Amino acid sequence: MSDQRVYNFSAGPSMLPLSALERAGSEITNYHGSGMSVMEMSHRSKVFMKIFEETQDKLRRLMNVPEGYQILLLQTGASGQFSMIPLNLISKTGKEDYAVTGNFSNLAYKEAQKYGQINLAVSSADRDHCYIPRQEQIKLDPEASYFYYCSNNTVYGTEWDYVPETGNVPLVCDMSSDILSMPVDVSKYGILYAGAQKNMAPSGLTVVIIRKDLAGHELPYTPLMMNYQTMIDKDSMYNTPPCWCIYMLGLTLDWINEQGGLEGMEKLKWQRANMLYDTLDNSRLFQCHAEKGSRSGMNVTFRTGSEELDAKFVQEATAAGFVNLKGHRKVGGMRASIYNAMPVEGVEKLCDFIRAFDQNN
Repeated sequence: MSDQRVYNFSAGPSMLPLSALERAGSEITNYHGSGMSVMEMSHRSKVFMKIFEETQDKLRRLMNVPEGYQILLLQTGASGQFSMIPLNLISKTGKEDYAVTGNFSNLAYKEAQKYGQINLAVSSADRDHCYIPRQEQIKLDPEASYFYYCSNNTVYGTEWDYVPETGNVPLVCDMSSDILSMPVDVSKYGILYAGAQKNMAPSGLTVVIIRKDLAGHELPYTPLMMNYQTMIDKDSMYNTPPCWCIYMLGLTLDWINEQGGLEGMEKLKWQRANMLYDTLDNSRLFQCHAEKGSRSGMNVTFRTGSEELDAKFVQEATAAGFVNLKGHRKVGGMRASIYNAMPVEGVEKLCDFIRAFDQNN
């Protein structure tokens, strides 16, 4: 780590790989001899089209995206997909299934209620979203147009350790906070999407991977910019896409390949997470919010049980160079977001700090 950089445990926008930032910095005023920045060039220019196509290809290869799927690079934000998904998919039966296991799946569930008949297939709200329900607890509607879930819950620190079985009902997944942290069988999904600002790129880009046959069935009042078919037909270029973020995604994908691809990322993910959970489980002061077996490898949520001590921990951690550890306002306590770009040494040093705080308090 450079002397001036802190260990940034923000839930998003979050740390980016240092090598990607340094490369972007070296190219910021003159990209590959073009005499201009990627931020300044036309999205229709040959130079940018090459960046765009190469980034799509890198992601397709890294995630083994099968034939029949389109990668869209959009501006909606993950929250824009809460509307875009029902607008485009619900017309098949007018019904949809939702699993609510945290804050963002709950927001998506509420948004979807504007467009049809929503079945709450399963919820973990009964125990403050500290666990991931099992397959046998999910009450599926065989007539649903799709089944929706969020694979990792940033606010509560839980992560699905399996892919729900939904029969012939297409699976839709918000993977914003754990995409690219492990291999994924894309063929199991109808749509998977992610806001880029956690594991992929700066905020402003949303990646959608969609099985093409699901597009073209949008409700008649679907806004033009929220129509998957329009975006597929125009290859994400109906309007100006988030050019700089797409370029940064390409640099991040290069870095992931250098770390051993998605298998390498998964190994690092659990190396960091298990180290942190072990430290917290062996402390006297701290308790983890998420139950064992449901714990996230990306967002570790914990608290002391005392708001004063929690505040003291956050304050002292910040002074020691561990920033953005305050928990989400809904749950309080602390949250360490340890996305792909967090170096293992950052978690090692945080564990040392936790042990010292535990002894001293």
